[in-house]
Amino acid sequence: MTLHDTAHAFVPYPPAPVPHAGTGPLAGLRFAVKDLFDVAGYPTGGGNPVVLALSGIKTRTAPTVQRLLDAGAALVGKTVTDELAFSMNGNNAHFGAPLNGAAPDRITGGSSSGSASAVSSGLCDFALGTDTGGSVRAPANHCGLYGLRPTHGRISLAGALDLAPSLDTCGWFARDAATFARVADVLLGPDSNPLPATPRLLWPTDVWTLLEPAVAEALQAATHRVTRVLGPLQPTRVVLESLEEMYWSFRYIQGREAWQTDGPLIERYAPPLGPGVAERFAWSSTVTDGQMAQASAFRTRFRAHLGSMLGADGVLIMPTMPDVAPLRSAPESSLEDYRNRAIRMLCIAGLSGFAQLSMPLAERDGAPLGLSLLGPAGSDRSLVGLAERIAAAA
Repeated sequence: MTLHDTAHAFVPYPPAPVPHAGTGPLAGLRFAVKDLFDVAGYPTGGGNPVVLALSGIKTRTAPTVQRLLDAGAALVGKTVTDELAFSMNGNNAHFGAPLNGAAPDRITGGSSSGSASAVSSGLCDFALGTDTGGSVRAPANHCGLYGLRPTHGRISLAGALDLAPSLDTCGWFARDAATFARVADVLLGPDSNPLPATPRLLWPTDVWTLLEPAVAEALQAATHRVTRVLGPLQPTRVVLESLEEMYWSFRYIQGREAWQTDGPLIERYAPPLGPGVAERFAWSSTVTDGQMAQASAFRTRFRAHLGSMLGADGVLIMPTMPDVAPLRSAPESSLEDYRNRAIRMLCIAGLSGFAQLSMPLAERDGAPLGLSLLGPAGSDRSLVGLAERIAAAA
């Protein structure tokens, strides 16, 4: 990496040449890659010094990264990730906290913290991240970016470190809808379930009631902008059984799979784990077979419930996060409370495996605030197209 990293967004690896095509749909764009993805010539550290020490220099590049290179985009470096991708704050105890280019006094969010920092700080045009529980959507909200959690399995995560494989997805960030759409054409291709030009726009009242009144008010103008383009809202209720059932089902699945992925490493090497991350892994080690079975059964029911609600033409319009990004000075206890509130919104896409796109359409207290479109499985490119139309109507 030859650029001056004013945002502390990049892992300071020695630069290695990464060839890219001279022409293609992404020619002229520079991108960064979260340090969960393998890139030939670089190690893959996963935000943890022990994982970095065990990595070695990779000889193959992850297929999704290679697609971007083959499309003409130029790699500028690998970005900081929250430790083992198991946080939503953007503060890595070993590699630091990247700066939020849109609100420097506030956290970037994680775990794709460096990727969001690099894009919001203008150090690259777009960046790859991953989203298990909100790791693209949270930083997109906090840093004033477009960010997609795609339909589960839509974009390959081969050659990337896992966290919770049945929840892990590959997404990306961009500052503007046009650039975001160029990347979408390369990574997504045509939809298996394209939305109509005028989808049914659904307003999940039970999700919106989770917001403080000042946050809901801050999103009003953005919501009206969406309805001017896409049509009227139809009230609905998305919660199945109870919000707590949804929350804990997501937590049990994520925790159990995270421990299956990283537990052997933690038990063998006892790596130093930062605040929050250590406690989450300790809790994850206690998830029982019964809790996992119950959560998995709930996920199956919820996916069918949301699939029936959306059909082939329904799109939820909902807040991305409970509020703007917390201040960098916030204590860990406050950040954990915010994270748990956020999961109650973020788990809708996580449990269903459906696509959710966050758009930077609002602000509060001088900081960005995202509004999301959530569509059926396989409608990802259509959602990006809707975001382009909304952006054009500014």
